[in-house]
Amino acid sequence: MGEVIEITDGDTITLIDSSRIQHKIRLAGIDAPEKRQAFGEKSKQQLADLVFRREVLIEWSKSDRYGRIIGKVFLGNKDVNLTQITSGMAWHYKRYANEQSMTDRGSYAQAEEEAKLKRRGLWKDQNPTPPWDFRHHR
Repeated sequence: MGEVIEITDGDTITLIDSSRIQHKIRLAGIDAPEKRQAFGEKSKQQLADLVFRREVLIEWSKSDRYGRIIGKVFLGNKDVNLTQITSGMAWHYKRYANEQSMTDRGSYAQAEEEAKLKRRGLWKDQNPTPPWDFRHHR
């Protein structure tokens, strides 16, 4: 638990805990557009609007090769990761869906489908490029 002090992009934040230790958090189950990609800045801004300078709770069980905690971010009882998908500011990162609970896997996939149907956020583009493809073709 801690206060969000930095938003790196639409799926990465830094928080400071009660011991004044900083933790970099990669939001689990989602992948947001890269900064130089369409909707990259909008995704980052939405995440900032949601959590910057707010107290959040992180539910996590692992870290990645860069030392970031991979976690689900809660603002009160709101799943911030899911909110990023629902608003069309991130993809459900299906590559790691097997690491999610069955409930989260289902709700994240459903939220992405609904965002597509309603053409929210990045789904306004005719053929949005997933960030994993964008990174691969840089």
